Amino acid sequence: MADGYSNFVNNGFGKKLAKQIGLPQPPVLRRYEVGQDLLDGPAAVGTVGSGVVGSTAAAILRGSGADVVDATAEATYSDKLGAFVIDVTAATKLTDLETFREIAIPAVKALGRSARVIVMATTPSALDDVEAAATAQAFEGITRSIGKELRAGGSANLFWIDPDAQGDAAVLEAPLRFFGSSRAAYVSGQPIRIRKHAVTEVADWHQPFAGQVAVITGAARGIGAQIARVFARAGAHVIAVDIPAAGDALSKVANEIGGTSLGLDITSPDAGAKIAEAVARHADKLDVIVHNAGITRDKLFVNTDEARWNSVVDVNLGAQFRINEVLLDPATKGGLKDGGRIVSVASTSGIGGNRGQANYAAAKAGVMALTRCSAIEAVDYGVRINAVCPGLIETGMTKPIFDRAKERGTQDKIGQLNPLKRPGQPHELAAMGLFLASDEASYVNGQAFPVDGGLTASMPYTGKPV
Repeated sequence: MADGYSNFVNNGFGKKLAKQIGLPQPPVLRRYEVGQDLLDGPAAVGTVGSGVVGSTAAAILRGSGADVVDATAEATYSDKLGAFVIDVTAATKLTDLETFREIAIPAVKALGRSARVIVMATTPSALDDVEAAATAQAFEGITRSIGKELRAGGSANLFWIDPDAQGDAAVLEAPLRFFGSSRAAYVSGQPIRIRKHAVTEVADWHQPFAGQVAVITGAARGIGAQIARVFARAGAHVIAVDIPAAGDALSKVANEIGGTSLGLDITSPDAGAKIAEAVARHADKLDVIVHNAGITRDKLFVNTDEARWNSVVDVNLGAQFRINEVLLDPATKGGLKDGGRIVSVASTSGIGGNRGQANYAAAKAGVMALTRCSAIEAVDYGVRINAVCPGLIETGMTKPIFDRAKERGTQDKIGQLNPLKRPGQPHELAAMGLFLASDEASYVNGQAFPVDGGLTASMPYTGKPV
C-alpha cells in the first residue's frame, strides 16, 4: 500500500475518518536512505542467564552509532525504542521462558514506529539436553507470535546461533545490521541460522558493490527496476536486461542509474552467451546476477492450455537453468567470477500455491529447488546462490489484483492477511536481494527467504486469537 494512503489515514482528518468508517490504517514506514542511522531510537539489549551474545550485540549496535540501554524486568524507558534485542542463548530451562517474558514486556511496550525485535537463541539441533532444546525451540513460537502482534511497522525475527559462533562479533554483525535496519522492513517472523564461518570484511557498508558488475533481468519496471536502482545505489555497474519490446522503459531505467541496457529474450538459447558478452565489455567476470524476470498466465489448472503452461515454466524457471549453465562455466568470458553470487526471485506461491496459478507455483517452487541444489554444486566454482520469495508486492505484475479490488471497492483490504496489514513495495524485496548478494551474507547459501510481511511465518494472520 502506497505511503500516500498511509499518510492520509494516520494523520489529521484522514485518521479520524479512517477510525469512523473502519478503514485499515497501515503505518507510515521508515524507509531506507543511504547514510541513514541504523535505528530510529535507542536499542534495549537484554540477556537471560549467562549468555555472551548480548554484550557482543550491544557493542555492534554502539559501533553502528546506536544508543544502547539495558533491558531488564524493572526497566523503564524514557524514549521510544528503535529495537529490542535479547540474548536467550543460555536459556536451558522452561522457567527461563518466564524470565524472558518479564524482560521483554516492558521493552516491547516501549517500541516506537518501525521498531525491530531480535531474539537470539541457541540452535535447538545443537543441544543434546531435551529441556534445553525444547526451551530454545519455544523461542520460535514466541518470536513468530510477537511479530504478528507488533504494530506501527514493527517486525520480529529470530537468530538461531550455533554454540561455536556465540560471542563472535564478525559473524553476528552483518545479520544484526541488516535485520535491525529499515532494509528488512517486510521481513518478519523468520528464523535465521547463524553458523561459525570465515567472514568477508565489508569495506564500505553504504557502497558494498563499488567496482562490481551486476546483471538484473526483468529490469524495465516493477521489482526489477527497483533492484537495479538499489544495486546502482550500492556502487555496482548494472546491466539491465529485459525483452526488446520493453526497450524504451529499459533504457529509461538504465539511463537513470548510469547503467547499461540489454534487450534480450531470456528464453532464447543464446541468452546466457549474450549476457556474458555484455558483461565482458565492462569486466572480465560477472559479480552478481539477479534472476528477476517472470510472467504469469493465470488460469484454473483444468483450463490451462499448453501455451500458458510452457511459457510460464520456461520464463520463470527454464531460462535460469540455461543461463546459469553458461555463466557458471569457468571458461566463459564474462561469466560468474570465483566468489560470484546468484540471487533468484521465487515467490510465496511456490510455498503455499495460489488458486489459478498452478503453472506459476510450479515454476517458483522449482526455482527454490534449483537454488538449493545448484548452491551445493556451485561451491566448486566459489559461487553462492540464494533466493527471495516475495509475497504480495505492489507492481505491474500484480496490478490486476489491485484493479479488481478497486472495482469491488475492497482495495483497502489488500494485504490484510499478513501482520504488517499491507502489500509490500518493490524496494523492500530489493533490499533483501542486495543483502543476499553482498559480503554481509557471505555464509548464506542455498536459502530461500520469504519477504511477505510475516504471512508465511505460520498460519494466516487474523489480528485476533482464534
